[in-house]
Amino acid sequence: MRLLIIFSFFIGAGFINSKKTTMNELNGTWIPVKQEMSGASIPEAGFQNQRLIISDSNYTFVAESTDKGIAKFSDGKLDIYGKEGVNTGKHFTAIYKLENQLLTICYNLKGDSYPETFDSKGKPLFFLCVFKKESA
Repeated sequence: MRLLIIFSFFIGAGFINSKKTTMNELNGTWIPVKQEMSGASIPEAGFQNQRLIISDSNYTFVAESTDKGIAKFSDGKLDIYGKEGVNTGKHFTAIYKLENQLLTICYNLKGDSYPETFDSKGKPLFFLCVFKKESA
């Protein structure tokens, strides 16, 4: 389960919708509604208590433990820098899109390049997560 924690937040290429996403739209608490690793779905029981909290360029991911760090969002690409928790010192690359009130992120956990699509199938270190924003 600890491996799942590592992957849980670090789950997104430039195929973002034509509307620019502003940082304010991403701020808030996000609840995962779907997760997959290497194309295989993760059962909801594996992520039902997780939360991603974005506040400008800071993130907190709560699961079995808490990870904190810096998230740099730009033109559909995302760079994640772990500062506290099990991912301290790690850099992950991702792509993201915000459509129909869902935040979709596809992560390359190796961090050596950005994913080109929102698909993890056949890619062992790609993690896909779809989040919905928690109601105020």
